[in-house]
Amino acid sequence: MTKKALITGITGQDGSYLAEHLLSLGYEVHGLVRRVALEQPEHRLSRLRNILGRIQNHAASLESYASVFSVLTKQQFDECYHLAAQSFVAESFVDGFSTMSTNINGTHYVLAALRELQPKCRFYFAGSSEMFGNVRENPQRENTPFHPRSPYGISKVAGFHLTINYREAYGMFCSNGILFNHESPRRGFEFVTRKITEGVARIKLGLAKDLKLGNLDAKRDWGHARDYVTAMHLMLQQPSPDDYVVATGEAHSVREFCQLAFAEADLDYQEWVKTDPAVYRPAEVDLLIGDAAKAHKVLDWHPTVDFRNLVREMVHSDLELLGSKRESATV
Repeated sequence: MTKKALITGITGQDGSYLAEHLLSLGYEVHGLVRRVALEQPEHRLSRLRNILGRIQNHAASLESYASVFSVLTKQQFDECYHLAAQSFVAESFVDGFSTMSTNINGTHYVLAALRELQPKCRFYFAGSSEMFGNVRENPQRENTPFHPRSPYGISKVAGFHLTINYREAYGMFCSNGILFNHESPRRGFEFVTRKITEGVARIKLGLAKDLKLGNLDAKRDWGHARDYVTAMHLMLQQPSPDDYVVATGEAHSVREFCQLAFAEADLDYQEWVKTDPAVYRPAEVDLLIGDAAKAHKVLDWHPTVDFRNLVREMVHSDLELLGSKRESATV
């Protein structure tokens, strides 16, 4: 029997890779998207352009329990991957209210609707390394205490505990993935990694004169999103629900990312990168590095793309993207 999966946030980086992965496994894939995305598919569904004819998208808002409930009354799902969120940390400081509302209430709405209508549907919640924040130990594991340092991190801690509560209180199959930073050419332009790789491309092509960044010494555990979505799927194939850290176990600084990215374009980052105090977070997180030993052992999951190749792929993708846009503009 063909399995059916629902992905919230299917239009994003992770959602698009997960949709492709599930299709490759023979799943029937459905997405929950805002109505405006269906009205402007060329822009808002761009990451899904190669698979749009193979998936079914449903209009709904995570800010409305009724709309989530309505979708779940029309379709029965075996698995639900809840990826949708306001996920840009800097924006969560600017508008903490909407971040909290969307991320906490949205998670609660999906869980509550599943409990009411489809309690046997397996549920995955996209947790984040930002939940650890001001870390108590290095590396961070599943039992490392949380000390979030942003409204985003706080909202993810709430979603994490909501997921556990539905697992323990109602016996639902609910698993948390504590995913450390994962990037790709599909990353949003507001995130520092994509800001760097697009900046490299713009400078190389003569479209920019510098790149302004914040804390160059902040260190993160960076992997490839394509690897990380396979871990999400594996979590929901286990005999019982649980929580897992997904990470590479290596930490690299923003400075290292810059150095490699600019070198891919035969440039020296020190000549082009300018630090800008306005870009610093109000409460910084200096180091995040994950211990994915449990995922290695239980899920048999291992990352396949290393840091250097991740940076290389992103830089060359942005060089190609901007180059093609410039050529189109001159035709």
